[in-house]
Amino acid sequence: MPSVSTIPVHLSTDRTLRIKIIDTCGMTCTFCHNEGTPVAADNLGNMSGTFVPFGRSGRVSIYTGSNGAAFLPAPVLPDTDYVHALTALRDALDLRELHLTGGEPTLHSGLPKLIELATHEGFRVCMTSNGERGADQMAACAEAGLDRVNFSVFGTTPAELAAVQHARYGNPVRAARKLDALKAAIGAAVEHGVKASANVVVPDHSHIERVHRLLDEYAPQLSVRLLNSLDHGQVSIDAIEQALKERRAVPEAQYVTAGVSGCRTAYRLADGRQVFFKEIRRVRLPETCAGCRFNNDTDCQEGFYGVRLYRDRRNTYQVGVCIQRMDLCRPLDDFLASGLPDEIRRFRADDHAQLMTELG
Repeated sequence: MPSVSTIPVHLSTDRTLRIKIIDTCGMTCTFCHNEGTPVAADNLGNMSGTFVPFGRSGRVSIYTGSNGAAFLPAPVLPDTDYVHALTALRDALDLRELHLTGGEPTLHSGLPKLIELATHEGFRVCMTSNGERGADQMAACAEAGLDRVNFSVFGTTPAELAAVQHARYGNPVRAARKLDALKAAIGAAVEHGVKASANVVVPDHSHIERVHRLLDEYAPQLSVRLLNSLDHGQVSIDAIEQALKERRAVPEAQYVTAGVSGCRTAYRLADGRQVFFKEIRRVRLPETCAGCRFNNDTDCQEGFYGVRLYRDRRNTYQVGVCIQRMDLCRPLDDFLASGLPDEIRRFRADDHAQLMTELG
């Protein structure tokens, strides 16, 4: 069986902007990083610097207690400010793809218009979703130009889904409704020609049997990607590797994106289906990350994953480069006037050149 070190490697360069379009979400996943921002519903009465990582909503934002977040997120509006933010960052960083995140993007009533405006400005638009209102939104999103949806899949049964939700909300009846909504959203994406994949977060070894059931149910329909839980570290990675071993998975190819920490390895299962393991490559911005307190082999869990865009409750667009260091976020104009765009572009080029050398 080939090892990961001997399989073909496909190299590309990051051209993606992630934008948090809404904070609202009907799920209460216990490992959620919520794009680094505090859960707005639990912090509306708090001042900057006193945000709590969890509250009455039952939702969690795992880094809020330590990441220095200084603003609460607000829904992104499909207006001229939104278009200006996209085009300014597109031109400054040579961006080509926009990835919509949340919260849950399908709960945003203006989702199709956000997609249409971004597509008009030359972006390929993708989205991460748990499918809450996907069935209702998908036709309009497809017409607006949505290219792909990464569906977050946490269980095949109500009990499995409830196991990764807050105790107050993790009941089988509620979980069953969420699963029905997810399946309807996946079906709508396929029906309307939107590419679909399934993201499966694996916190630890207790989730291996859930992985097997998920692969059996979803792999025939969708491209399945196993994701390690940032909050669980090496334990999560070990669990994914064990699950792949039990499926007699053989590595086939690796997909590395220069300039960001994410990479994927494609595996062929014993039954002939393909599955991806998406993991973190330890990369850092050479200047911005140099003196960071998390810049070591244990505390920096995501590395530099790319540029993120937020709208705060003062109608200011904020640009971030790390969900563990939200104190690095800057208003859009300040970001553009800083040295960060040049640093990011140089890093992408240098990382690509180094990877080319390493890969021969």
